[in-house]
Parts: sequence; structure tokens; C-alpha cells
Amino acid sequence: MRDESSPRAELVVREEGERTILEPHGDWVVDTIGRHDSAIRAVENAADPCNIIVDVRHLGRVDTSGAYLLGRATRRCPTPDADFHFVGEHRTVRRLIEEVRQRTQICGPEEVTTFGFIKALARIGAGLEAAYLEAVDTFAFFGKTLTTGASCFLQPWRFRLTPTVWAMEEVGVNALPIVATLTFFIGAVVAYMGATLLQSFGASVFTVDLVGLSILREFGVLITAIMLAARSDSAFTASIGAMKMQQEVDAMRVLGLDPYEALVLPRVVACVLMAPLLTFGAMVAGIFGGMLVTWSAQDISPALFFTRLHSEIDISHFWVGMSKAPVFGMVVAIIGCRQGMQVQGDVESLGRRVTASVVQSIFAIIVLEALFAMMYLELGI
Repeated sequence: MRDESSPRAELVVREEGERTILEPHGDWVVDTIGRHDSAIRAVENAADPCNIIVDVRHLGRVDTSGAYLLGRATRRCPTPDADFHFVGEHRTVRRLIEEVRQRTQICGPEEVTTFGFIKALARIGAGLEAAYLEAVDTFAFFGKTLTTGASCFLQPWRFRLTPTVWAMEEVGVNALPIVATLTFFIGAVVAYMGATLLQSFGASVFTVDLVGLSILREFGVLITAIMLAARSDSAFTASIGAMKMQQEVDAMRVLGLDPYEALVLPRVVACVLMAPLLTFGAMVAGIFGGMLVTWSAQDISPALFFTRLHSEIDISHFWVGMSKAPVFGMVVAIIGCRQGMQVQGDVESLGRRVTASVVQSIFAIIVLEALFAMMYLELGI
């Protein structure tokens, strides 16, 4: 309801040489200023914004709406809050105009509607650009982590052993049961499929070769990396992101602590060290699952299974799988920690970053797995 006791808002516009002077009278509050919007807009479009003067000597009360309207006339000037834009003294108007301008987002012209095909191309281009920027930022974060690690290597007393051991327990020891369980069933599924397909050719014994090659070269390390991405990577993002939301990371910087040394490096080292151990456990569990299926479905005894595995599967396949584990562990830790550092001050940002962390990690693991496969194929290993 309009307050009838408030003096009406009036606006006097006059020209003095090259200057345009706006002289507001009365109370410029939300109830009284509506009819002056067109006049302010006309001055804003016609006059040079750097030659607009606001005379506040006759101004009464003012709220954020009135401050926005008065400040809009000079907002296109490079120095909209300079002293020469104002004449007279008022208790609050200049502070309000400046605060409103800083917190107001000026919308551009309405987007012209285009055909669906053009919109699709625009979205594809925006997605590719975003992916490129994400990759650049991730490599920059990786470089910063490497320099921090090199600094700690040259000054070992700066390395934080306790957080590293804690992260190793969280990443490795606590994750071993779920990783081993999943790989056990993967090995069982591979053995069952191999038994079903090879039995029709009278070559059931080759199921042992299939289980050994698939688990040692691919599935052992791949399942481990995916579980690291789903479990540890999301935990890294959530924990660091929560610290960012509570401004604990900023407090560390104020105290002179490097967040990369305290938060990022211990997690990266823990993942790099524990990924091979998890992969080894996954390989053992997967081969054990395949052995149980071949024993129950094809009457291949454990002694025959392990004898053929030892004679037909070269040790190089084991080292191929193990060589991927530290790389996958480092990629998972880098992506998880970087996404945690990018969290803003709200829960929605934390949720988006956790989701992006898991998706990017799994995507990077699959891409690296393909690159490793092509590299070892060319090397003949």
C-alpha cells in the first residue's frame, strides 16, 4: 500500500552547457518512483553518461529502488561513482547507488531465436570449449601439484606423513573388500562366458587362458580404477569442497599453510601408492572367482587351473596391468582434488563438482585404458 504521508518523488531535468543535471525531489522509494523510469531512460540514452550530474540536495528518503534508478543514468560512464557526478550532500544515496550497482547484473539484449540445428551446433561448440578449458585447468592443477611434490622432495620435512597414512588407509585398506568382491564376480562372469562359448568347440581348457589374460591385463586394474573414481575420488571432492564452503582453505592460506601441501599432495601420494596394491588384490580375487567357476562348471581342478595359468600366461601380462595402476591412481586423485578446490560457497556447487569429479575420472580412465592398449599393442607386449 502506498504511504500517502511521503512527499511525492519529482524529477527536474535541465541542461547547463554540455552537462545534463538530474535534480530529484522528495522521497525516492519503491512506491513513488515508477513514473520517472521513462525520463531516466531518455536521459540515459540521449546524454553523454560522463556529463550527467545528479543533484541530491533536495532528495529525501531513498531506498535501493530509487538508488538503482538514479544510478542507472551514469552506469555507462567508466567512472560512474566519481565525485563530479554528484552535487550536494545526502546521508545514504551515494553509498546505496554504489552498492546497488555492484550487485546488479545488467542483462544484454534478448537472444534472437534461431533454428534448432543452429542451436544444436552452438551447444556442441560450447560443450567442446568447456571440455577444452576443463582439460587445460586440470593440466595446470597437475603441474602445480608436481611442483609442490618436487618442493617437498627437496625439503622432506615439509611432507605431511600423518595425512598421507590416513589417506592410504581410506583409499587402500578400507576399499579392498569392495574392490576384491567386484573383481571376484567379474572373474566368475568371464569364466562362465568362456566356458559357455568354448565348450561347444571342445576347448574348455582355454577358459583358464581367457580368465588369466582378461583379469591380469585389463579387468583387475580397470575395476580398481573405476572403484577409486566412484569411492575415493568423490570423497576427496566432498571433503575438500566442504572445507572450501566453510572457508577453512582460506584460513589455511592466511596462516601461511599451502593447501596443496596439506590437502592435495597427501591424497595424490596415497592413491599412487595404494592403487597397485588394490590392483594386486583385485587380480587375486578375479582369478580365484574364475577358478571356482571352471572347477564347478567344467571340472577343471584348481591344480590344473593354476598349472596351466603358470605355463601359458606370461608374467608380462601381470606387469602390464600393474603398470597402469599408479597412472590411474594419480589421475583419479588429481581430478578429485581439483574439483574439490573449485567448489564455491553453496551446496549446489558441491553437488555439481562431486558429479563432475566422478564423471571426468571415469572418462579419463577409459581414455587412458585405450591409449595403454594401443601402446602395448605397438610394443608387442
